[in-house]
Amino acid sequence: MSGYLFPVPYPPRRTHAPLPEFAGTASPRPEPALQAQVVAFIVQQYAAGRSLSELAELTDRSHSAVRNILSKQGQLRRGVGAGRVSEEPPAVRP
Repeated sequence: MSGYLFPVPYPPRRTHAPLPEFAGTASPRPEPALQAQVVAFIVQQYAAGRSLSELAELTDRSHSAVRNILSKQGQLRRGVGAGRVSEEPPAVRP
């Protein structure tokens, strides 16, 4: 058994190993070129749909560091959780 009293009704969230180019590079004063690469990656991947948690794992940064990078770049954050499912199908525009 997995250590739970009752079976978990869903599989655990998949974790990601840090990408090789970012592994072990988190520091209070990172190199400007590396920091620019991290910022560009985070902004691009967040816009593509990755979550804050995924980006934190992939870049070997904390959740707060990723959130601060997005805020400094003026990136609007998505709401918490999955999108809502409506009863009606979306309207089709001609």
